[in-house]
Amino acid sequence: MSAINKLIFLLFLFLFTACHTDREQAIDFYYWKTNVSLDTTEQQYFKELGSQQLYIRFFDVDNEGNGIHPVAKIKPFDCTLLNARYVPVVFITNRTFTGITSQGIDDLALRVNDLITEIATANHLPELSEIQLDCDWTATTRNDYFSFLKKIKALSQKKISCTIRLHQIAEKEKTGVPPVDNGAVMCYATSQPTHFTDKNSILDISLLQSYLQTINSYPLDFDIALPLYSWAIVSNHLGKIKLINGVTKNELASENRFQPLTDETYEVTDDFFFQGIYLNKGFKIKSEGISPELLQEAKAFLNTKIKKDYRIIYYHLDKPFLEQFTINELK
Repeated sequence: MSAINKLIFLLFLFLFTACHTDREQAIDFYYWKTNVSLDTTEQQYFKELGSQQLYIRFFDVDNEGNGIHPVAKIKPFDCTLLNARYVPVVFITNRTFTGITSQGIDDLALRVNDLITEIATANHLPELSEIQLDCDWTATTRNDYFSFLKKIKALSQKKISCTIRLHQIAEKEKTGVPPVDNGAVMCYATSQPTHFTDKNSILDISLLQSYLQTINSYPLDFDIALPLYSWAIVSNHLGKIKLINGVTKNELASENRFQPLTDETYEVTDDFFFQGIYLNKGFKIKSEGISPELLQEAKAFLNTKIKKDYRIIYYHLDKPFLEQFTINELK
């Protein structure tokens, strides 16, 4: 290659990379509360980010040994608070599909579809165009879950999407590719919060990079779900772990019964209730969340790595998490 041709090639590569990494994605949100509360903060962020769709959890489905039942059904809400297309999301535990029969799959699909319609009608939602299912299926439940997805599609006659965990991208030959119209790749919960380390179990960039090595060969259209949430990991005297969802770093730092050990970990200095959880003196507690810097690092990697266009779906639309970011930091 001549010097001139090499210079032209490098210039083209630079321009292509710059355009590819600076592209802007459309932004939507999840909403995951049973009692819907959308005040001016949620409305402002949704509007100023140009969001169009709210993926709102309608209910969960579980089998705790006494049969398959819907649980945690969403309470009535005012759908006019947001100028949004509402997409119902149903979370289904993986154990729901363990040992399920073909008839059981048919019955479950019918019940889920009917309840979605019932909730949408009761809350005066406009005509639904999409339904999303959320299940961390495995190699042993994939066939039954995929059959369920096909049944929902046939019953609803709507676009069907589903969430896809990172391990299901990396191990697609083992876990299979779901028979849906679109996926939402969950780029969070990169590891289990089972012990205190210097890693962030909500989002670890090195693990994200590892899981998504083959993302461009995934044979399904997909969007990207990114986290805005935070939690606290509590460890008792025996090292057993409990999560307290929704706790921000500022909340831990402002509690005078937490003695700082590091920038993110504390020791409990008194027995008391915190966020509905009883803590004993000597327990350790660690904050994990998403900073603007970590979010930008993740987005930069995804923009560089993923060749196709995609939407971003933030998890989730909730004031305490939104206020950790400016509008521009979420664009």
